[in-house]
Amino acid sequence: MTFSALDSELVGPLFATEAMRACFADLARVRAMLAAEAALARAEGSLGLVPDGLADAIEAVNPSSLDIAALGRQTAVSGVPSIPFVKAVQKRLPSALEKSFHKGATTQDILDTALVLCMRDALDLVAADLDAVLAALAKLADTHRATPCVGRTYGQHAAPITFGYKAAVWLAGVAEAADQFRDIRKRLLVASLFGPVGTLAGLGSNGPAVLEAFARELRLGVAPISWHALRARVAGAGAWLTALIGSLAKMATDVANLASTEVGEVAEPYVPGRGGSSAMPHKRNPVSCTVILAAHAAATGLASTLQMAMAAAHERPAGLWHAEWHALPSLFGLASGALREARSLAEGLEVDTLRMRANIDITRGLLFADAAAARLGPKIGRDASHELVEHAAGEVRRTGETLLAVLQRDPRVAHVEELAAAFDLQPAISAAAPWIDQAIAEGAAVRGRLRQTP
Repeated sequence: MTFSALDSELVGPLFATEAMRACFADLARVRAMLAAEAALARAEGSLGLVPDGLADAIEAVNPSSLDIAALGRQTAVSGVPSIPFVKAVQKRLPSALEKSFHKGATTQDILDTALVLCMRDALDLVAADLDAVLAALAKLADTHRATPCVGRTYGQHAAPITFGYKAAVWLAGVAEAADQFRDIRKRLLVASLFGPVGTLAGLGSNGPAVLEAFARELRLGVAPISWHALRARVAGAGAWLTALIGSLAKMATDVANLASTEVGEVAEPYVPGRGGSSAMPHKRNPVSCTVILAAHAAATGLASTLQMAMAAAHERPAGLWHAEWHALPSLFGLASGALREARSLAEGLEVDTLRMRANIDITRGLLFADAAAARLGPKIGRDASHELVEHAAGEVRRTGETLLAVLQRDPRVAHVEELAAAFDLQPAISAAAPWIDQAIAEGAAVRGRLRQTP
């Protein structure tokens, strides 16, 4: 029901996992539609509204027996796949049961509920990958809690931090998105059964009871009123998936930069044949980062489509609901590929600690300019110390001397014996430690909540 790169046998495996693609494959959709119809029959049968045996007869229909290509051709005429689907299933039912099939429901009920069932499986995949990414990032942060590296702002060397701190920032970002999973899941996994205009009028006074039984059969929640034209839960899921991919894109952006030839502080896990070039044998391109960043670039537009679909006219709109069919499965697919690659990075990132240390020294002490100014401030005044260090930094760039040597030549600070301490890395390592611990603890708490999700 989607038409995108994710459906392609050629490039689909690059951007989405096979398991996630299977969740929204045509056969999975048809299977979910049959499950929704069987649940409806059981719910109505429990109230004596349809004959006994209807649900069993529906469940006996093999999804693979339905000609999906033929259903697709007929969908091009009917505008929705449920119309040819209902006709195809009716032909496989005993004649005495045909007229009771699909009783009281409408197209959107079956398609939305089937989508919800597919998303339930998809969310289980997301949760498992999130758990693994959080665990791996926590380990990475802890392993490198005392590994000093350059802190960069505006792409420039700023002050020393630790690589563990950088990994802890990635961890915190992913954990922040993951912590919304339970609420998103609860809001999404809601049955749709409201009839043509949302009131289930075709079932009379039995409507609310049938909805309750229908949802119970499928282990789904119940909305207080029809959500045919209330698409906040769908748009919210799209926004969440986009934010989740964005949190992974933060890590991918950093890794791609750190893996550049000039920086060379990290490398993606080596896999033979991965990241090569058809023209340049030496290349080792950051494929995992590429997949994540491509997902991020595409996700924003897809999420926008879901936001647009919230402006639904009256009880059911023309076109906006259909637009969701393109966007939501694609977002799940992109999230699956991004999570797969993020897990690969977090679990196997190659960290060059020696290069990190060399890059700290490459600016000949300028990375410690802020610390030096802080040391000098109490001696000569804050403004004077800032001006002095700024001038000294210019001399470092001009002469190639170290910042400490230039500063110590200035008569105003020659007597400041503790100035050399400003160039010690230990304070940066110590300052990062509590934040790393806090991020690891929060990541563990989020993982616990993920695992407790019903």
